Amino acid sequence: MIYRIERTVRPDATVFLVSGPMDATHALQLEALLQHEGEGRVLVDLQEITLVDRDAIRFLARMEASGLGLLSCPEYVRRSIAAANDEQL
Repeated sequence: MIYRIERTVRPDATVFLVSGPMDATHALQLEALLQHEGEGRVLVDLQEITLVDRDAIRFLARMEASGLGLLSCPEYVRRSIAAANDEQL
């Protein structure tokens, strides 16, 4: 399956829809896109994510801790983010 990021601008936020498997390289690509966003609310929609490796989980945990919103986050990703946060304590 192919990794894809689609950017949509809504009146209330900019949303990045992530599709396919996400690894460290893909997390870096998403991070680069997020850095180019100006002011305003930014969300990442994980509805179409299929697999997330450990490095990508750590990235998502950092981004969420910094205020990035995660939409449609699958339960296995949510549990992995919680575990990554627990490791950092």
